[in-house]
Amino acid sequence: MGYQEYGIPQALVDRVKKKLQNDVYLERVKKVLEGVTKKDLQSRTKVKALLQKASKILGINVDTATSNKIIKFVIDQKIDPNNTFHMIKLWGMFR
Repeated sequence: MGYQEYGIPQALVDRVKKKLQNDVYLERVKKVLEGVTKKDLQSRTKVKALLQKASKILGINVDTATSNKIIKFVIDQKIDPNNTFHMIKLWGMFR
């Protein structure tokens, strides 16, 4: 199931992808995500904190409704950052 089914706007995804093409932003976001575990990505509180940090770095305002949709999407994906298959699957969703 892709992010579109969760009601996450394509325009927002495009803005984030464009910002992350800049190496400065990319490195800052990577630093925020460094050490994140599968357990962290199943915690609503931690995902919300990560989203807030990333959106601040990228200078993108995410309203509460969209934020809740993104958090639900991340939790429902059951992402394991140490599993290469999961990372390839996510990469494919956002190409």
